[in-house]
Formats: sequence, C-alpha cells, structure tokens
Amino acid sequence: MQNSKTAIVWFTNNLRVRNNKVLFKACNEYEHVIAVYCFNPNVYKINEYGFKKTEKYRAKFIIESVNDLHNNLKKLNISLFLCYEHPHRFLPQFCLKYKADALFFQREFTSEETLEIKHLRSSIPEQVEVFEYYDQFLVEPSNISFETHQTPHIFTEFRKKVEKYGVIEKEVFPSKKSPSNLIENETELITLEKLGFSDFTVPNYSAFPFSGGETQAFKRLQEYFFNSKKLSYYKKTRNGLLGVDYSSKFSPWLANGCISAKSIYWELKKYEATIEKNESTYWLVFELIWRDYFKYIALKHGNKLFKLGGIKKRITLGKMMRNYSINGLMEKPMNHL
Repeated sequence: MQNSKTAIVWFTNNLRVRNNKVLFKACNEYEHVIAVYCFNPNVYKINEYGFKKTEKYRAKFIIESVNDLHNNLKKLNISLFLCYEHPHRFLPQFCLKYKADALFFQREFTSEETLEIKHLRSSIPEQVEVFEYYDQFLVEPSNISFETHQTPHIFTEFRKKVEKYGVIEKEVFPSKKSPSNLIENETELITLEKLGFSDFTVPNYSAFPFSGGETQAFKRLQEYFFNSKKLSYYKKTRNGLLGVDYSSKFSPWLANGCISAKSIYWELKKYEATIEKNESTYWLVFELIWRDYFKYIALKHGNKLFKLGGIKKRITLGKMMRNYSINGLMEKPMNHL
C-alpha cells in the first residue's frame, strides 16, 4: 500500500531507473519521491598520496551518467537534485527542508562507503526512516545457498553453488508518479570544471568511445546482442585489445550502476530464446558470476583484500623486511635459482 508521505532516494553507484530496487521500493510505497545525487569531494580531491581517486575520463563518464539519470527520472515525474558535498552533510538538511519521512539508498559493504553511511545514519533526523537494499549483484546475498561468511575462496566452487542454487531476481520497473510530484529544482549542473578538470574530447581512436548513462548502456546492449549478434562470438574474441566489438564493453556502465547485471542476464536469455544459445552466451554469464565472486569476497573479507598479506594473511611488510634486507632483496631469492 502506498504511503502518502515523502521519500528521498539517494543515488550512489546505481545510476539507473530500470531494475533499480531502491527506486522501485520508494515509488511503490510513497506517494511523493525526490531523488538526490551527491558528488562527494573525497572522490575528486587530491589525497595524501598525491593523486585523485577519480581522474577526468571517469569523472566525465559519471557526469554523463548523472545527466542521463536526470532525464530518465523526469520521465517518471521525479526531480533529481545535485550537490557537490559530502552526503552525510547534505542529506540530513535536505530531508528536513522537504519534510521527508523516509530515505532510500543502496546498501554497501566496503569501508569508505559504509563509513559514509555510518556518518549519515548518525546525522539523519530521527523521524526519517532509513531503508537500504543490496542491488549490485547478479545473485543477491538473500538468494544464495550459503551465508556470506561461508563464501568459498575458490571461484569454481563459488560458481557451481551459484549456478545450482542461486536465484536471479526478475527485473523491476518503478511506477510513474503524478506530475504534481515534480518540484522546482534550482540546483546547478555539475561540470568537469566544478570537479577540478578541464573539458576535453575523447580521442576517436579510443577502444571505448561510448558515453555514460543508462540510455547508452542499453543502446550498447541492443547493438552488441541483437543488431550485430557479436554476443555469439564473445568467448572467442573477449580478450582482444583493439576496436569496440571484441567484448561487451559493459564494465563501466556496470561499475556505476547504469545497467544492472540482472538486466543483462535477462536480455541474454531473450537472445538465447530468439537467436542463439551457445558457449559464448554462457560465457558472458560466467563473467558476471566472476564479478559477483569478487563482490562476495569483499563482503566476506573487507579491507583484507587490499593488504599485503591478502585475505589469508600470508605475509606482512614487517615479515618481508625481516626476511630480506634492502640490499639483499634480490640476492636471497637468486641464491635458490
């Protein structure tokens, strides 16, 4: 049953309308829905190591994706507000300004994202109910046959469990709101200059000449699957380096949530039913399961993924320095040749 109150949808790495569980839930359960995207300064500033986490190509892709999201939300009569600010600082005040009753966003599991959410939860007004959902997997944690802490370390074991027991959810499509849901939006569009970059043109010889956004993601899917039928040769050509058709090129859109792994899966199933089912069509699903595997490993092990000893703590920097003096770093291993 739809609630007559107001929900805020905070978009992060889920920059799409189609098959967006967070948006779908908010639209189904609340009469009034407002969308927000925050360009977090931490992602664009120079860090303590002297470089930015996000450089100009990725920044351009994100801006294009957010602008496309704005257009697609407008078709649903939902306004998208933008800001260049930390979400935990902007969203509490935004919720108060628009008398929000609920805040919806994608659930995260990696340290920087969960820290931001922790700060946000501590700052959000008490009357605002918070809802968060996993929506970045092919097979969601609630649809697998094991607890996340039981995730196998070996991919093949993980894959076999997922293929045998995993459930891939059907796509969901948010309902269109009443025209009265649109509200005046005076927030400025974010540009490359605002993020600290100069505008530029992608070279015409790029192996990825595509733009960001959900519209472009599905345009690419249509071309790669149904127009060119290159999907039927994916396994043979996927490791190529030159040109645009040796692989699907879905990765940047997946990384920013412009398209979901589930949407790709169900479109692939349509392809298999109407055009061809072969080893190559299976192999694209195989690669999507690889993607899930690394997400589940991150879900299980957290920051151990980025430590020198890895998830099995096989080596530490201190241990390495004790075993090899700086001067003998190469000498000791060479003695064993």
